[in-house]
Amino acid sequence: MALKATIFKAEIQVSDMDRHHYQDYSLTIARHPSETDERMMVRLLAFALHADDALAFTKGLSTDDEPDLWQKSLSDEIELWIDLGQPDERRIRKACGRARQVVIYCYDDRSAQVWWQQIRSNLERFNNLTVIKLPADIGNAMAEMVTRNMRLQFSIQDGHIWMSDSDTNLEIQTETWLHG
Repeated sequence: MALKATIFKAEIQVSDMDRHHYQDYSLTIARHPSETDERMMVRLLAFALHADDALAFTKGLSTDDEPDLWQKSLSDEIELWIDLGQPDERRIRKACGRARQVVIYCYDDRSAQVWWQQIRSNLERFNNLTVIKLPADIGNAMAEMVTRNMRLQFSIQDGHIWMSDSDTNLEIQTETWLHG
């Protein structure tokens, strides 16, 4: 018998002063049985950073042909492809060919540096690819905020991100390794 996804509800408030985007979202997040709380929260952070009514969570880990999040146009063209972790070079090339903009969020500090050094020179030619490194241990700090029903606030200004719930306030400063 296959294990089923665990369902989480998140009420998030996004105040993105950089994009002048201010909106509340009610999200349902299906966490795959093999997905960690850390990875699920990185998905939620990626959603907040690119918040839009057309942005959607995909099947993610259960399919190789979709990113973790994507935004499609009304004509079903992929405007934004968001992957997490350290996808292989072939997957990144394919994403860059299919989507107008591709963003990768790396969050495992130990292996991310090695991964980036191995594929960096082969990816610098893509002008629609952005690679962003999240700070070490931020995933663990965000994972401590996980509950089945979450209420989170995200404030974004001048590239700085503040994430909070009723008990915790986190400041997240990303590092851009490649900006396309």
